[in-house]
Amino acid sequence: MTTYHHGHLREALTSTAFDLARTEGPDGVVLREVARRTGVSHNAAYRHFADRDELLAQVAAMAMTQLARAMQARIDAVTEAPPGLLGWVHLAEVGRAYVEFALAEPGLFGIAFAAHRSADQPAKHGQDVETDPYAVLGRVLDELVLAGQIPPSDRSGADEACWAAVHGFSLLH
Repeated sequence: MTTYHHGHLREALTSTAFDLARTEGPDGVVLREVARRTGVSHNAAYRHFADRDELLAQVAAMAMTQLARAMQARIDAVTEAPPGLLGWVHLAEVGRAYVEFALAEPGLFGIAFAAHRSADQPAKHGQDVETDPYAVLGRVLDELVLAGQIPPSDRSGADEACWAAVHGFSLLH
């Protein structure tokens, strides 16, 4: 147990919850336990998070950011591709990153998709490639349209089909 001393308690609680989620999954993140491991009273934790769902929403956002970064890292690692197939290679790498994240970080994967969102954190898809894996996927699909690899008429709904395929595969494994 680390003892919290001063300043940035919200960040300290979130960091502890993130570590707990990583090892225990969503069910293991209990505000009282997070406060204990951070070295503060549970009342102090409630000054920064209204309830467990608000804390889970914060940790889920962090997990989604980590997934988006893993996807982008896989895309960035592509140094060559057969002519005309770069977009397809990027799409495959996005899928691989998703599955690797799910298998390597089952606790974070579980919390990322446990739908814990507070009213001030609405669902956001396709907005920020730095923090939103769905936006990374959308950008890669847009690349395929721009390259003439898929017709614009097929772009609609492609996000959901790709996402469902890798999510289902990940859950099965």
